[in-house]
Amino acid sequence: MRIAMVTDSYHPTKDGVVTSIDITKKALEKKGHQVFVVAPDPGKEHRIDGVIYVKSVKFRSYEGYFVPIFPSTALRKLEKLGVDVIHVHGVAVMALRGLLYRKQLKVPAVLTFHTMVGDVMEYYLPLKMDVKTAEKWAWKYMRGVLKRMDAVIVPSPSIGKELLSLTSPKRIECIPTGTDVERFHPGIDGTAFRKRYGLEGKVVASVGRLSFEKNMDAVIRSMKDVDATLLVVGDGPAGPGLRKLASELGMEDKVVFTGYIENSLVSEAYAASDMLVSASRFETQGLSVLEAMACGLPVACCDARAFHDIIEDGVNGFLFQGEEDCADAIRRCLDASDEVRRNSLDTALENAESKSADRLLALYQELISEVGK
Repeated sequence: MRIAMVTDSYHPTKDGVVTSIDITKKALEKKGHQVFVVAPDPGKEHRIDGVIYVKSVKFRSYEGYFVPIFPSTALRKLEKLGVDVIHVHGVAVMALRGLLYRKQLKVPAVLTFHTMVGDVMEYYLPLKMDVKTAEKWAWKYMRGVLKRMDAVIVPSPSIGKELLSLTSPKRIECIPTGTDVERFHPGIDGTAFRKRYGLEGKVVASVGRLSFEKNMDAVIRSMKDVDATLLVVGDGPAGPGLRKLASELGMEDKVVFTGYIENSLVSEAYAASDMLVSASRFETQGLSVLEAMACGLPVACCDARAFHDIIEDGVNGFLFQGEEDCADAIRRCLDASDEVRRNSLDTALENAESKSADRLLALYQELISEVGK
């Protein structure tokens, strides 16, 4: 099967969508299928061989993102490749191109709904306007896009329910991205990583893009009286403010910011840690949480959206409602029993990338056969 992954964000951008595409692409290719990525052009120095690029300009409101513009030769390239299905990741400008490719190539198109756009609009609006007005118009646009897809994929049941309360696509399927359990697993040596960043004693990790909506400030404040070091892996627009907060709280020696690290080192970061925490209410899946669980770590997460689907409090992890009980959840997590740790690992294995790829392929095949009728 030949699959075109159409996305608004791809390397060098670092976010959950890019990670999801990389995981899915790798899993599908391991099963003998061909995957072609169609993405905005980030510039000559960042191009990757084999990616089909669409001319683009920088998105001024959000560092590291690009907005595609016309004209483009991508459609002609996809025609020559003879793709069987279009898989759109996200709902922005490239989703419109995905629908155009669907129509011109006469193949089915599916869309994975990664982000609740309304949650981030106040932070990244390119124009000065009322947030509620912007959200209203954004959902009007998104409803039009989602209803035209042959299927909409959500990565967790909670997001599926939330989406159905806002729109009604032709078909909705819950298929998580899947966890790369070959890359993330127990037994990885984190000694060198600990030495590199001067980590001693208990370590609480947070891994992911530092964006405003992920409530990382709540984690920093919660850690003030916890006997452990907070390891913050990643960077993003909220980074400078979070570093300033740690300084204002006198926690410079207690909070270690690594910035962006090489993908090959992320598994070592988990191995160097005793647990992972996330206070985000934004996640539609929470890839870093499942990666940490695959490495055998217990996790403490805000009881919201995808985390509510993944974690059963006290069974395979720990849930907290907000900043007021985050510190308690972190302490319980640091003292987690062997049973909780085993259950955490089992949850990650149940979400292995191979299983998700099989479900995706079954959906693709069903939609392709319907087009052929």
